[in-house]
Amino acid sequence: MKYIVNTSNDPAYNIALEAYAFRELVNEDELFILWINRPAIIVGKHQNTIQEINKEYTDAHGIKGRFVVLSGGGAVYHDLNNLNYTIISNKADEGAFDFKTFSQPVIATLADLGVKAEFTGRNDLEIDGKKFCGNAQAYYKGRMMHHGCLLFDVDMS
Repeated sequence: MKYIVNTSNDPAYNIALEAYAFRELVNEDELFILWINRPAIIVGKHQNTIQEINKEYTDAHGIKGRFVVLSGGGAVYHDLNNLNYTIISNKADEGAFDFKTFSQPVIATLADLGVKAEFTGRNDLEIDGKKFCGNAQAYYKGRMMHHGCLLFDVDMS
């Protein structure tokens, strides 16, 4: 597996890097990308941005990004206090649309850090019954992209 640690906080760049790696780096059997965005709204390709985003609020609070991603995920708020990850694999048939399989490395890593996380529902990770990570996937020409957003320091207000 090839690891890409992306130090950019630019949501447009980060989403473009993810899309490029997914569609163009097809000779890489497995890729793992870590990235953090400055405040932005990330919207899955099947979402309606007008319904999902409170434009008045985002404009008033300087949240510039409204980016549509390749996956079928929902709308997610990103900022400097969450860690995003992407797993891209040519082994799509081994876990196609199986969120639990792709979430196991995250759960195992957190366990190594002393954090007990659990896979719940269709595509969520929880700690003590509270969701801290949502996941989405996309499939393209025999290739799977799985990505998630790990909340680690959140001001819920």
